[in-house]
Amino acid sequence: MKVLFVCNLNQNRSKTAEMLFKDRFATKSAGLYSGNLLTKSQILWADSIVVMEERQRSEIARRFPKEYLKKRIISWDIPDIFRYNDPELIGLLNNKVESLV
Repeated sequence: MKVLFVCNLNQNRSKTAEMLFKDRFATKSAGLYSGNLLTKSQILWADSIVVMEERQRSEIARRFPKEYLKKRIISWDIPDIFRYNDPELIGLLNNKVESLV
């Protein structure tokens, strides 16, 4: 399964998820406002898209309405308070990963 992780800046949450699950899935990560900016081709590549906050789902729908309707998008409700590879963030991500399978 190809999973795209999306957060605001692609520095902490989505980047950590991409690295954490790269042995379990084909993974990529992107940011909505900075970093590796989300593109149409990334959306088309993914089987599932994981956003860290519900408002990110809305932003994807606004920017890519046709592609949005064709994709499974899951919100993990993880706030933007963590640094890259933070042990607490890793624990939260591990608890949420079962929603992908």
